[in-house]
Amino acid sequence: MLPDTHMSATDLSAAPVRVLAVDDQRPFRNAAREVVDATAGFSWAGEAGSGAEALEFVRASEPDIVIMDVRMPDMDGIEAPRRVMAVCPDVAVLLVSAEPLASPAADLLRSRARAFARKQEFGPALLRLLKLQREPGAPAGTQP
Repeated sequence: MLPDTHMSATDLSAAPVRVLAVDDQRPFRNAAREVVDATAGFSWAGEAGSGAEALEFVRASEPDIVIMDVRMPDMDGIEAPRRVMAVCPDVAVLLVSAEPLASPAADLLRSRARAFARKQEFGPALLRLLKLQREPGAPAGTQP
C-alpha cells in the first residue's frame, strides 16, 4: 500500500497537473480518467490507445504526467517513453502493467520512465507522488 501524501492549499490553487493515459485497453483508460477526475490538483489531458497516438498527443499538448502501459501492440512501454521524453523532456512517465516486470530496474532505466506500478496500485496517492517528483528540488530517485 502506498502512503497517502497530502497537498497544501497552495498546491490546490496552482494550475492542475495534466495527465495523459496510454493503454490499448479502454477499460484501464476509463479507470485512469475516473482517478484523475476524482483527485484534486489534477486534470484529464486525454488518452491514447497506442504509443504512436501518445507521441502525437504529447507533441500537440505537452501533458505533465503520462501513465503508459508496458505492453502495447505498436510500440511497447519501454520504447514509447523514450520517444515521448525526446519530444517533451519534462514529462513524468509512469509505466503500468497488470503483471510485474521481469526486470523492473533494467526496464525503468531503458525506458527512462520515473516509476513502475501495477495497474491495480494506480490511484490518487500515486498521482500525488508523481507530482512531487516533478517539483524542483525533489530528490533524485524518489520512486512511488
